[in-house]
Amino acid sequence: MDGEQRREEILKLLERETKPISGTYLSKHFKVSRQVIVQDVALLRASGYDILATARGYILNQDASNMLQRVIWVKHTHDEAEDELNTIIDNGGRVRNVIIMHPVYGEVVADLMIKTRREIKQFVEKLKETKASTLLSLTDGMHMHTIEASSKEELDIIEEELNTKGYLVTHS
Repeated sequence: MDGEQRREEILKLLERETKPISGTYLSKHFKVSRQVIVQDVALLRASGYDILATARGYILNQDASNMLQRVIWVKHTHDEAEDELNTIIDNGGRVRNVIIMHPVYGEVVADLMIKTRREIKQFVEKLKETKASTLLSLTDGMHMHTIEASSKEELDIIEEELNTKGYLVTHS
């Protein structure tokens, strides 16, 4: 199988799956290195496919067209991260990514695509299991999220709840 055929097959797999597919799975499935998969995904993205690389694997963002997005600034501790994410999900939202403004690297973006409490739990467990730090640890808790919801009202409610909990940072 040549590269073009493999990329077509990767795309078909991503279109069928609603859950992320790990790069390790793809590399074993296609009998190529993990780096080849990374390059294939980069080429698919360059061709216009909205493929997100999350901590759980690659996912094709197929339903972004019906979702409204808003970037919000938040600040909290590492221990409050799970509550912050639950607040967004419980009020009808999804967390597309986390963004920090690093003094050396500039804007750093990590795709999350968290839609459920189960995914939040998996995310938190993976942090504990790997002893990895959250990006907010690099910026004294200050970070942004691109959040998605099906209406402006839901986005407003999410912001209101985050503000009530003291997580939302408002800029004057």
